[in-house]
Amino acid sequence: MTRLRGMTWDHPRAIDPLLALSEQWKLAHGVEISWEKRSLQDFESYPVEDLARSFDLIVIDHPHVGQVTGEGCLLALPEAPEIAEGSVGGSFESYCYAGRQWAWPIDAAAQVQAVRPDLTGPVTAWDDVMALARDGRVAIPLRPPHGLMSFFTLAANLGAPCRTGRDEAFCDRDGAGQALSMLKALADLVDPRCFGQDPIAVLDEMTSGESIACAPLIYGYISYAIEGMAPKRVSFHDIASTGAGVAGSALGGTGIAVSAFCAAPEAALAFARHIAGPEAQAGLYVSAGGQAGHRGGWTSASADVAAGGFYSGTLATLDGAWMRPRHDGYMPFQQAAAERVNQALHDGQITAALDDLDAMYVKSFR
Repeated sequence: MTRLRGMTWDHPRAIDPLLALSEQWKLAHGVEISWEKRSLQDFESYPVEDLARSFDLIVIDHPHVGQVTGEGCLLALPEAPEIAEGSVGGSFESYCYAGRQWAWPIDAAAQVQAVRPDLTGPVTAWDDVMALARDGRVAIPLRPPHGLMSFFTLAANLGAPCRTGRDEAFCDRDGAGQALSMLKALADLVDPRCFGQDPIAVLDEMTSGESIACAPLIYGYISYAIEGMAPKRVSFHDIASTGAGVAGSALGGTGIAVSAFCAAPEAALAFARHIAGPEAQAGLYVSAGGQAGHRGGWTSASADVAAGGFYSGTLATLDGAWMRPRHDGYMPFQQAAAERVNQALHDGQITAALDDLDAMYVKSFR
């Protein structure tokens, strides 16, 4: 029997559908796939090359693709039109770099709005977010890199997205300055504990208490939208507009990649293509608790009902999401930039922060 090892991140949304699909695949094809998981923080920062030397299948996020292209640690994937045609926003494109596809999306995400429907309805304008925040009803994850992600989202929604090219200044000064000032104003109103919280921590607090009614910028987690999965259910909605609709949310999500060191690449590629494909994505992947990465899952009426309207409530935000830089050198920049943004949220030195971000961005190209 062919045996493969896979690595994903530590959350039921990530691991449960992979376990279910792997068991089904083993019965149908005689290929056994075991899965290990790592923390969300490790997922955002751990070197993919190190994982590729130990695992055959690796769940990655798209900002790593420039680095892995340079390292040659992943297999370039074959054309898969059934996956490409089902892209949610830029999810499929986000794993294409230097003319090759390095992963297939299996989980689509962007910053969206989370609310406790028993406490408030979704807000549609940023002024309403601030009104809720002044009443102590708002939380936002600010643990790096999430403060930076909210800065990205606000800048793009204001019509001034940060740049992604080599020969460009990173920040549009007017738009980026306004975005960072808006985020600073919100950070001043939320509990300081938000600086140590990632999305899971904020959502856990929202579902276990009665004080937090809205998280206006947070990566969507379908698990919290399903009735009975948490003490209180959270509903997910499009982001509140700063005046330009719901466009510009910082794209997230995950893709499935195959190690260049895999001893059974054809077996690994076959499984990866299956779990990213329309049949699995609209079927067992979502019914096992996964967050679909294929449009077939996002537009399935039955999947949407089971997920408490998660998909229909956020699809417009996903389709208009903004893609982060992906060059080799971006990942260290992301960590440093997130820390610099958080410093500005504390000291209020907006211009100095934008100067530093520009300089750091230039240095990130190597």
